[in-house]
Amino acid sequence: MRLLPGRNRDWPVSPAGQIPAGRVELRPLGTEDEHRYMALRVLNSAWLQPWDATTPENPDPRDSSASFRQMARGLGRSARSGIHLPWLIWFTAQGGTPQMVGQLTVGPIIGGSARSTSLGYWLDEGHAGRGITPFAAALAVDHLFFERGLHRVEVAVRPENVASLRVVEKLGFREEGVRLRFLHIHGAWRDHRCFALTREEIGEGLVARCRGSQSGIG
Repeated sequence: MRLLPGRNRDWPVSPAGQIPAGRVELRPLGTEDEHRYMALRVLNSAWLQPWDATTPENPDPRDSSASFRQMARGLGRSARSGIHLPWLIWFTAQGGTPQMVGQLTVGPIIGGSARSTSLGYWLDEGHAGRGITPFAAALAVDHLFFERGLHRVEVAVRPENVASLRVVEKLGFREEGVRLRFLHIHGAWRDHRCFALTREEIGEGLVARCRGSQSGIG
C-alpha cells in the first residue's frame, strides 16, 4: 500500500474497467491533450457554465489555450508531488474508438492523521446518462483507498446539480451536511452539500458495488 502525499513515483496511472455501455478509463491529463480538451469544453460551454469554478477576481472565466496550459502544468507539478491526481475520462463504446469525454480531478491529498481528499468531475453532455461518471468516480475511489492508502474521500455538490447528486447516490456516499458559501462557482459563493466515504464503508470496493448492482450503472 502506498501513502500520499509525498513524491509520487507511480504517476501516471490509468485505472480502467468495463460497464455495459463500453470501457471507461482514467488517463493522466497532459499538455498534449490541449486540442481535444479545448474542443470538448467549447462544445459543452453552456452545459458546464453553471457548475464551473471561478474566483472573486475572475468571476466569468473563458476557456483558452493559455488557461489550459497553465492548468496542465500546475496539475502536473502537483501530481508529481503527490498533491493532486488529474485525470481525463476516456470512453470507448462497444465497437467504437476511445474518446475523451470529461475530467476527474483528485485533490488536494492530505496525509498524516487525515489521509483524505476530494473528487471533482465533469462530463460531456452527449455522454451523460450512460453511467460513465459514477463508474469513473468508482475507479478513482478504489484506487485511492486500495492503492494510495487514503482513508476518506469527499465530494461537494451544489444542491441544484441533479446530475452530480445522482452520482453520489448511486455510489452510496453518505451525506454529512451543507457547507454554506463553500466554493466560488459561476461567479458567486455557493452552498454545497457534502458527501463522504471512508475505507471501512466500501467493503470490496465501489467498482465491485457498481457491477453487483441489480439496477446496473451503465
